[in-house]
Amino acid sequence: MRKEKNTKGWNEIKTNDSWALFKIMGEFVNGFEKMSQIGPCVSIFGSARTKPDNKYYKLAQKIAHTIVDHGYGVITGGGPGIMEAGNKGAHLGGGTSVGLNIVLPFEQHDNPYIDPDKSINFDYFFVRKVMFVKYSQGFVVMPGGFGTLDELFEAITLIQTKKIDKFPIILVGTEFWSGLMDWVKATLLDKFGNISPGDLDLIHIVDDETEVLAILDAFYKKYNLSPNF
Repeated sequence: MRKEKNTKGWNEIKTNDSWALFKIMGEFVNGFEKMSQIGPCVSIFGSARTKPDNKYYKLAQKIAHTIVDHGYGVITGGGPGIMEAGNKGAHLGGGTSVGLNIVLPFEQHDNPYIDPDKSINFDYFFVRKVMFVKYSQGFVVMPGGFGTLDELFEAITLIQTKKIDKFPIILVGTEFWSGLMDWVKATLLDKFGNISPGDLDLIHIVDDETEVLAILDAFYKKYNLSPNF
């Protein structure tokens, strides 16, 4: 009985997984078609829980406004908090404002500052991550939680392993990021040798919008603006 039950269960899973491939492919096709038309953009990441009166919400809005003033578009995760601030700054600056929204049971909903034709919904985190990495010319990472850290270390890993082209990774907020980066250098690099010194060359910690723009512009004086793979 147990063997028959388990066999039936696994067969059902296999069938469901096979049909899920079509939905996954559809998300990739829809994402590639829309994102390939938006032009050079910078992604802004951060917590969905950050309120509009928080200093990092206000700073993310300033950063986004500055970015679009200098010809880049802005991509966010499409939700509230820092994501809303990024889209708001891009929208008020008259620039491209893209939202890659993910369907979640809490915290996530479209913010009103995304361009109507540039709001894309995803069911799968991994498809959404591909869009961020492929079409972003830089990551601006504001204070956030596990999701923000996930995006940050995914990008670092892909650059480290040369699966994608290099692009700037800019951490905003010395008070938030310095402890993590001190641990990365002291523990991962110096004590255990689990990374190489060059792995951290493209990571910068800054505190205002002018520093963000200076890093982006300096990088792209050397490299072309193009999809990352």
